[in-house]
Amino acid sequence: MTLPTRELGRSGLKVSALGLGCMGMSFAYGPTPEKSEMITLIRQAVERGVTFFDTAEVYGPYVNEELLGEALEPFKGEVVIATKFGFQLKQDLTPGWDGLNSRPEHIRKMTEGCLKRLRVDAIDLMYQHRTDPDVPPEDVAGAVKDLIAEGKIKHFGLSEAGPETIRRSHAVQPVTALQSEYSLWWRDPETEILPLLDELGIGFVPYSPLGKGFLTGKIDETVEFDKTDGRANKPRFTVEARKNNRALVDVLGGIADEKGATPGQVALAWLLAQAPWIVPIPGTRKLHRLEENLGGASVELSTADLERIEAGAAGVTIQGGRYDAESAKFLDRK
Repeated sequence: MTLPTRELGRSGLKVSALGLGCMGMSFAYGPTPEKSEMITLIRQAVERGVTFFDTAEVYGPYVNEELLGEALEPFKGEVVIATKFGFQLKQDLTPGWDGLNSRPEHIRKMTEGCLKRLRVDAIDLMYQHRTDPDVPPEDVAGAVKDLIAEGKIKHFGLSEAGPETIRRSHAVQPVTALQSEYSLWWRDPETEILPLLDELGIGFVPYSPLGKGFLTGKIDETVEFDKTDGRANKPRFTVEARKNNRALVDVLGGIADEKGATPGQVALAWLLAQAPWIVPIPGTRKLHRLEENLGGASVELSTADLERIEAGAAGVTIQGGRYDAESAKFLDRK
């Protein structure tokens, strides 16, 4: 399979039009699979044309970066690995975090560890995972700028950052990409973020482009989540919310049937059609789902198709917040 490539904004960094979000391979989505199985899956993704892989120090913590380091070591120079700093890990390194930490000395320390875990000489794309209200954006961007000058990081990114943070950071060190949630069931970035990224020449990397699996049509109100699955506590995944939100999947399903595609593929094709500098990173732990997702890059949506999706989506009021109160407090509102 040959995937088209896209440039993240005007940065010169080119990646496959669809990347692979690897968080769920070791964090947040219930019991984790065998490491050997995930190494195989990551390498199968490379074989199918994926060149863009996403991880973070907090996924595990550390084990997800270590997984990618081992899996992608044979493909050095052929793939782009993005990781993230910004959470204060627990002292006992159990899953989760104790607040935020984007102090420059922490960024430097984390980068050194990340280089070892990923088995690389330089981090292709380093995101600030969440905006730290105790550290000015200029200080964060300045710390990354120094590490870029030292050859330890190649590109700087932000995640879930607001417009002010993006502008202030970009003025110090050009931002290559913003990673935030974006899909047909979370469209807030369209108001301020997407126009700003277009203006500044910054790429956009939507995570949860399939609504944490909901837009595939495989999650209805009868599905029961494992207690360690993060979706179990999200307001948007209550039984009542799932019943209501199913109408959005039905909109995608109508187009999918006509295209010989799946609702998930249409959801990804819709994202790709929004701008040429958008690169979604759907995650999966299954080969058949990976192949289905990658097929979304081949689904062509006409102007009429996009208008139908827009009209259908406008008739659906999505029920439930995307995060619980504890997680939502880490989102940048500025």
